[in-house]
Amino acid sequence: MKNNIQKKSSKIVGDFLNKTKLHKKEFAQMIGVTLSYVYNLIDENVPFSTRSITLERIATVMDINPEEFIEYQIPQEVESFSENLLMLKDIIKHNNLTTLDFLKMFERKKRLELVDILRGAKPIQIDLEELKKITKALNMNKEDLFSMWKKRMIEYLEEGGLNPNKNKELLESMFNCAYKHIEAHY
Repeated sequence: MKNNIQKKSSKIVGDFLNKTKLHKKEFAQMIGVTLSYVYNLIDENVPFSTRSITLERIATVMDINPEEFIEYQIPQEVESFSENLLMLKDIIKHNNLTTLDFLKMFERKKRLELVDILRGAKPIQIDLEELKKITKALNMNKEDLFSMWKKRMIEYLEEGGLNPNKNKELLESMFNCAYKHIEAHY
């Protein structure tokens, strides 16, 4: 029985790579493993991964649910999905892009980080220049960029203990200044 499970998951990945003509080296970089591991996984020389992180990264790149892999165990900790993440995923779909298409718009060293953002393991960029790269790739306007950055900044500040209601004037001043900066430089 275990052997059939391994073949099924390995075949799913192998079929995806063949269908998309994605090179195994690029795939390995996107999911944070070595090239030899991908070859061994496809050739069934190693058991299919049971690590949640690896399976979630593979599923994210393939635009499938990790539960499609029989080896996947739903993690006990609850993932938090922000409004920004949901918005980002919606915009990717609205632009008729697969996750793979979206990832290929970025340099290879950024792809693994983006995979982790899309699977909800990392927050969306707070760095404006990095966030600009994402919004430009998706043809988002400066209002969308500002909205995404503002929501992320509020999340960040709240995590640090800031109460937005008690610091409303400070935040308004900061966000007005940030909007002017984006207006001038986007």
